[in-house]
Amino acid sequence: MKLQGFDRRTFLAATAGLAAGGLLGGCASTTTASGATRVTIWSWLTGMDKYVAAFNAAHPDIVVELNVIAAGLKGGYAQQTNALRAHNAPDILHAEYQGLPQLLTTGGLRDLTGDLADLERGYSPAAWQGVRPGGRTWAVPMDLAPMVLYYRKDLFDRHGIAVPRTWDEFRTAAQAVQKADPAARVTTFPLNDGSFFAGMCWQAGDPWWRVDGGSWRVDIDGAGTLRTAGYWQGMIRDGLVATAPTGDQDWIGAMHTGRLWGLLGASWSVGTLVKSIPQDKNRWAVTTMPTWDGVPANGVQGGSAFAVSAESKVPEAAVKFLRWLSTDPAVAKIGTTFTTPFPGYLPSRDVARKAYKGGYFAGAPVYDVLDEAARRVPDWTWGPNALRTFSTVVDRMGGVKTGGTTLATAVRQTQAGAVAELRERGLTVLEGKA
Repeated sequence: MKLQGFDRRTFLAATAGLAAGGLLGGCASTTTASGATRVTIWSWLTGMDKYVAAFNAAHPDIVVELNVIAAGLKGGYAQQTNALRAHNAPDILHAEYQGLPQLLTTGGLRDLTGDLADLERGYSPAAWQGVRPGGRTWAVPMDLAPMVLYYRKDLFDRHGIAVPRTWDEFRTAAQAVQKADPAARVTTFPLNDGSFFAGMCWQAGDPWWRVDGGSWRVDIDGAGTLRTAGYWQGMIRDGLVATAPTGDQDWIGAMHTGRLWGLLGASWSVGTLVKSIPQDKNRWAVTTMPTWDGVPANGVQGGSAFAVSAESKVPEAAVKFLRWLSTDPAVAKIGTTFTTPFPGYLPSRDVARKAYKGGYFAGAPVYDVLDEAARRVPDWTWGPNALRTFSTVVDRMGGVKTGGTTLATAVRQTQAGAVAELRERGLTVLEGKA
């Protein structure tokens, strides 16, 4: 997730077209009545209230105050972007890796390179690169979300279907699933999720954005993405996969009753399965994603980091909290009480692995598979219009299910839209692979 050769002005030039105006007032006082340093944070991370409470209990000299905001694409990024541009931001902002460039375009983030230089070797490379546009550190990584394949081991075993290691084998497995049960499908390819589609394309190794000198190079319709689109177009056309959303009640029912035998999901899907269908204990297993031509690679879908406002009056206290949040063993232990964390900081990941009770999945240990998946993540660059691109590609894929369009056409239209948008912001844009 590198932005090699990038200078910050390339991002700052992308501010044109971003909404202005403030939301949610910042805190006027930097100290509490007791004299402790006050640090404000906006976040939608599940469990952040528990982390904040634990930090405050252990650090009487600092009081972190949490304001829960809507999840990123549901309004959180707009709130934070507007607040930064209006000089009314909290001390700490929530920034998923794909959303960090949008916040950076405001010019309102503190450069944390010097504050965090001693931590670099402790992070998973993909997590560390995700917060370092241009080789400078703009946020503190929290977790990482490599994609893997969850599958119904009991059904695969019962029908003698081999676990697919390549995408060709995955198609064969999909055909075998349909033969075993005409009402079942091997998985769903959700046409309503742009971040999922991006994660699948990430695996193919052609980043959608790069920085080329002082220009943005946009390659959303590159060979790797078109190959991915063509493969899944064939799977949808031949009725080998469903196209419904994941996470709702219909999906949960399909996973439990055997109408869906698999899930291409991120590390956080461990918690989704355990909570949604706890009665399916020992039915599911997890493995790394099928590969293209046997080349080990995995995409990423999500993962959180936290940035500090450049105008924060208490940056040292803010950084102290974020270092604790990212690296203290207590955080991973707290996380395992309500989820299955996959920290970006490797020592914390070891803590989470030991605290994980397990017992739900059959087969290989979950953290072994996730660790391998994280090692397989290739470099990827998020552009300043990544979040809007997620929405655009979903809009363009709307007619795929009915045959009104194709994934390849949607990809090419998304490419054209992304290029036009960046040029409207006054950026120099190059198209295609360098």
